[in-house]
Amino acid sequence: MTDRARGPAGLAVAGLLLVAAAAWAAVVGPVSIPLDEVVRLLLGGEAHGGAVDHGAVLWAVRLPRIALGMLVGAALASGGAALQGLFRNPLADPYVLGIASGGGLGAAVVLLLAGQGQVAPGWVPPAAFAGAAVAAFAVHGLAWRAGRLPLAAVLLAGVAVGLIGSAGVSLVLVLAETRAGDIVQWLLGDLGGHGWSAVAAVALAVGPALAVLFAHTRTMDALLLGEDSAAGLGIDVTRAKWWILGAVSLAVGGAVAFCGLIGFVGLIVPHGVRILTGGRHRWLVPISAVAGAAVLVAADTVARTALPDRALPVGVVTGCIGGPFFLYLLRRSLR
Repeated sequence: MTDRARGPAGLAVAGLLLVAAAAWAAVVGPVSIPLDEVVRLLLGGEAHGGAVDHGAVLWAVRLPRIALGMLVGAALASGGAALQGLFRNPLADPYVLGIASGGGLGAAVVLLLAGQGQVAPGWVPPAAFAGAAVAAFAVHGLAWRAGRLPLAAVLLAGVAVGLIGSAGVSLVLVLAETRAGDIVQWLLGDLGGHGWSAVAAVALAVGPALAVLFAHTRTMDALLLGEDSAAGLGIDVTRAKWWILGAVSLAVGGAVAFCGLIGFVGLIVPHGVRILTGGRHRWLVPISAVAGAAVLVAADTVARTALPDRALPVGVVTGCIGGPFFLYLLRRSLR
């Protein structure tokens, strides 16, 4: 297969995987809905009579969860592809900027206060997004030097801010005592319990961020040659880095605000896509978005059906898959 054909072929494969994952997620669960009935309901038909309203289950529970998984998976995977190219480091992912830790700290504080009756639980998503935004601005502010944004400084600042956020979460867990279980459950990542309003809120953050990343794919390819070479091609390198890092921050902040910390999607998906399409960001970033959506929807389906009496946090499933893969990449890079 020629290089020109690999991109469209990879996008087609990722699209088929996404359709299959969404169909599987719509069908299986505590209430099983036949695939033909799912199709009929999506086309506006009525559900068959029975003890359970399949239409209500599909439209109020499963479809919002599937849509949320698609948005979050696309945000994490495309952000990972962009950061790996920007840092020229295969181990980079959206969490290296410390944004997730900031969001986790904001959510943990509100969950602690909610357990004490001081605030309403509905403040968790805004607090998580605010924490992620503060972390993002802190990283960018710490790394900004004399009109430039050195990527090494961004990486170090992200690690430092992430450690501070993690330490803050640990302190909240100590103070929470009996409420610590609820905080840990949120931190492990979960797509359940959200309706269409949450999907719309995440889409408002993820949609513009993906548009910015897609618009800068040629710039990412140029940056792979080095900043001096990219500048010689007429690219405003500092401005491009601000746009890319800002878009990733916005996407990850929106994802963390509603779904908690879901790791490794931004690490493993871009590497799988590179095997199919190569390293050109023109195809790598959008295909990673589609493939990331498919992977997270499938992982969430496994999480909610693996045990008969309860659902697992989706972050546990992605961690079980991504942890060994991360060790493989680390070993390979050390060689």
